[in-house]
Amino acid sequence: MTDDGVGAGLRACPSIELPLTYMEITEILPHRYPFLLVDRIIELEPYKKVVGIKNVTANEPFFQGHFPGEPIMPGVLIIEAMAQVGGIMARLSIPGIMERENANPIRFVAIDKVKFRKPVVPGDQIRLEIEALRTGSKVWKIAGKSLVDGHLVAEAVMVATIG
Repeated sequence: MTDDGVGAGLRACPSIELPLTYMEITEILPHRYPFLLVDRIIELEPYKKVVGIKNVTANEPFFQGHFPGEPIMPGVLIIEAMAQVGGIMARLSIPGIMERENANPIRFVAIDKVKFRKPVVPGDQIRLEIEALRTGSKVWKIAGKSLVDGHLVAEAVMVATIG
């Protein structure tokens, strides 16, 4: 870490060394357990695409009530995981945003074309593939796909505002 608390590898997107680990992700996103839903970033093309990983374990807090005896990851959390991966792409693409002490927050304002194809259960590893459809300094539109073992489990189009 540098004096300002930002990891040296996260300053300039072209120099980022992949994969990004959990600790590096916590330098980018404000989310923390139990709501940080991204374990690793394995691919990143600024302004274009990003791929993240979420390891789904039996001790996730939501499995206690969703559903007892038949644990299924809530679909809204799969969408949230895609949104978080998209937020990582946006924050690492916008020049200078990582250097700001109080970086502008990214808030998702619309979710469209949501489809859930297959349940996600403990032991699954979700591959979160995000593609930028429209980028800018204030509004981003992304398309996300979530896959388990190469099979599509969820998809959505999301719009976010920055700042």
